[in-house]
Amino acid sequence: MAPKESGLLKPNNDQVEVLTIMRALDPEVVEAIWRAVEPLIPVREVSHPLGCHRQRASDRACFAVMLVRLATGCSWEDAERLCGSEVSDTTVRARRDEWISGGVFEAIAEEAIGGYDRVIGLDFSDVSVDGSLHKAPAGGEGTGPNPTDRGKLGWKWSIATDLNGIPFGWAIDGANRNDSVLLAPTLDNAAGRGLLAEIDTIWLDRGYDSDITRQRLAERGIDDAVIAKKRKRQRRPSQEERSDGAALAGRADQLVAHEFRSAPPEHRPATATPARPVRLGRRRAAHRQADRLAKPLVTLPVTYPLSL
Repeated sequence: MAPKESGLLKPNNDQVEVLTIMRALDPEVVEAIWRAVEPLIPVREVSHPLGCHRQRASDRACFAVMLVRLATGCSWEDAERLCGSEVSDTTVRARRDEWISGGVFEAIAEEAIGGYDRVIGLDFSDVSVDGSLHKAPAGGEGTGPNPTDRGKLGWKWSIATDLNGIPFGWAIDGANRNDSVLLAPTLDNAAGRGLLAEIDTIWLDRGYDSDITRQRLAERGIDDAVIAKKRKRQRRPSQEERSDGAALAGRADQLVAHEFRSAPPEHRPATATPARPVRLGRRRAAHRQADRLAKPLVTLPVTYPLSL
């Protein structure tokens, strides 16, 4: 079945029909998702006194553009074109904001997690929590400087997943927020769905290794936690110790030179001075330039037109 039959592609004179690019955009999957999402969308109240305003774009068309963007990760403009330009990307973004304010996406998440648990079943025997960093060039609320991206604006997403990697709890904050700080809101989000008590063992990386993390887990009834230990940092020598070490190294060189000069002639090496260490792999720029100039030039055969 072609994508145009699912409403995801409306071919015209400049487009050709193509096969479905992924399972999430298959017509039967799209229709099943739409049937679950449609009852969650709030009914819009018409406020125009005469009721003669411009006709509103259908929720189904906006949903198709949102689904393509979420499934492929493309831009809003590309998602609009993939759906046949039936609705503009500006209208879709405005509809997205309406649905966020109406709690549509939160209801979709609840429906998805509940349906998966009923059909397949979540496995809470081993649960992991970790954070991931994402870019946010335009900034906005909930963003912060990313310490791993030269201080550019971004946001962090902390997710709790079951044994099979299915997310059931999450929290977001600025990119400069530490992972351990987001542990409590992530677990509280899972507790809001009644899933926190189901956790048997939780796995955390060394970024969570602290007494505060263990206290937060104990407050939420999680007593079986596997937390990676932080690496012990080697103590850096102080300025005085570095100065003393440099002085000792210089004194050792002087002693070696003195022993070399005071040795009998028959015990000295052939060179009059101690050999200096040679650094391999580091040549001056002048030498590299000389090597390039010394290479023979490659001459190409010259061809002339037949008219000559």
